[in-house]
Amino acid sequence: MSYQVLARKWRPANFEQMVGQEHVLQALINALDSNRLHHAYLFTGTRGVGKTTIARIFAKSLNCEQGIGSQPCGTCSSCVEIDEGRSVDLIEIDAASRTGVDDMRELLDNVQYAPTRGRFKIYLIDEVHMLSRHSFNALLKTLEEPPPHIKFLLATTDPQKVPVTVLSRCLQFNLKRMSRAQILAQLQFLTEQENVDTDTMALTRLAGAADGSMRDALSLLDQAIGYGGGAVRQDAVESMLGSISRDYLARLFNALYEQQAPVLLAEARAVIEHNPDYQRVCAEMISLLQQVALYQNDPKLAVEDEFDVELLQKFSAGWSAEEVQLYYQILLQGRQDLLICPDEASGFEMLMLRLLAFAPQTEIQDQAGEIKKKPEPPLATATRADGQPCPKSQPREADPVNPTPPAEVHDQNPSSQVVETGDHQQPGAIGDGTLDWSELVYNLGLTGLAQEIVANSVVDRYRDGTLKLRLLPEIHELVNDLNTAEIRQALEQKLGVSLQLDLVATASVEQTPLQAKIQRQQQERLVAIDAIKDEKLVKKLQHAFAAELDEASVVKIENNH
Repeated sequence: MSYQVLARKWRPANFEQMVGQEHVLQALINALDSNRLHHAYLFTGTRGVGKTTIARIFAKSLNCEQGIGSQPCGTCSSCVEIDEGRSVDLIEIDAASRTGVDDMRELLDNVQYAPTRGRFKIYLIDEVHMLSRHSFNALLKTLEEPPPHIKFLLATTDPQKVPVTVLSRCLQFNLKRMSRAQILAQLQFLTEQENVDTDTMALTRLAGAADGSMRDALSLLDQAIGYGGGAVRQDAVESMLGSISRDYLARLFNALYEQQAPVLLAEARAVIEHNPDYQRVCAEMISLLQQVALYQNDPKLAVEDEFDVELLQKFSAGWSAEEVQLYYQILLQGRQDLLICPDEASGFEMLMLRLLAFAPQTEIQDQAGEIKKKPEPPLATATRADGQPCPKSQPREADPVNPTPPAEVHDQNPSSQVVETGDHQQPGAIGDGTLDWSELVYNLGLTGLAQEIVANSVVDRYRDGTLKLRLLPEIHELVNDLNTAEIRQALEQKLGVSLQLDLVATASVEQTPLQAKIQRQQQERLVAIDAIKDEKLVKKLQHAFAAELDEASVVKIENNH
């Protein structure tokens, strides 16, 4: 006898053997036992959750020779024929292959005839949403008022595509996705019945990979048994799925947790050596972060997953809710970015580095093992003049080593920042020893990131040929050797001096040139609006037509001539 796949061999033969879907089963059982039967039923849900199986059991319950009831005998000729797929009174239709109106009319022409052997003639239409509009129209009248010996059982994975005129004529039952716990319990039961040597973690990985589908889980189990030579082991299952073990996943997150760049890169390359399915690896990392977020809110919410509880406790306590959400979003977007990378291995490595780059910790190790300081996250945030969130300005603390600052920042004019260069004048000194930074940054001829950096910078000091600029952390992330050299060369060419440029991150800055520019433009715009309101012609128009000035439409027109 030929081998029968597990999904067919272990398909439930009655309602008691069904896994999950209690809310649907209870309604059908009550309807059958009380003989309160509708003429049309619609079963919806994702693939592999039991839509067609429930419909066939329901058909057996209707046509069982022992009578209508929720417990078909399974031994009479009607039950056996339905189980074997050869019942003449159960007409199964694949709507995906019979979408034409002529096909539907041919079927409906036989509706008037009584069933051959059973109590009812039952039409089971799978993937009913695939029918054409004309086919639905041909079905409507019969579906609403069929002969008493006709029952319609419809199934679909996409109920949104089913016309509301059809939905309104059916009793609709929405089947849920299977939980991992339900799938795992069924896999454990089946492997015991089949005498298959397994381990729990292997079955757990299969249950997770099934993604809520019992049929997919059984198909994967069949594949795993063949792959493992009759046994189902964790390493074989992970190799088959193209995933990585929980040990690798834990080591990746531990390195991220400790902010150890060399360790994280080493672990990422260890994963790459296994040539995994990177989409699945990212999905597993995302799943862990979801469980951490659930655990932070309520440990009871994370009971379904197979992740180690101690791992969840560690990350839940060590990461803030904001950090977890940040990592989640980075991985979610990174999973899409992998599809357009030159190669997924390098893209995965860069994704791990991106997690480090945006981590709000205070220290990070570079590949040489040196500790580099990262700015502390601000305690409070405000809104920058360009609309972006930024930390609120806070008073700068005195330098405990050098309490007398070498340069003082004057803020007498909000549209400019003037920094005294101190006692040490350099050859080719800048004017009278002062630097108008807000005006200078827009006359350097810079573009792109270099211009963005200087426009959002504040002069900390200019002394002994060194210009030190302070930047917010999100701006400092844009700094690299190329744009630093570009800014330095532009300054040296404009000022006629040799400079050493130092760009540092700080938790707060005073008014930047960009903020000053936007504030100046806003002031100019308000003056223009007041001038327009005072125009006699405008006042006449407002009086004659009860008009109002649309202040948002007032914009400055640049004159380039």
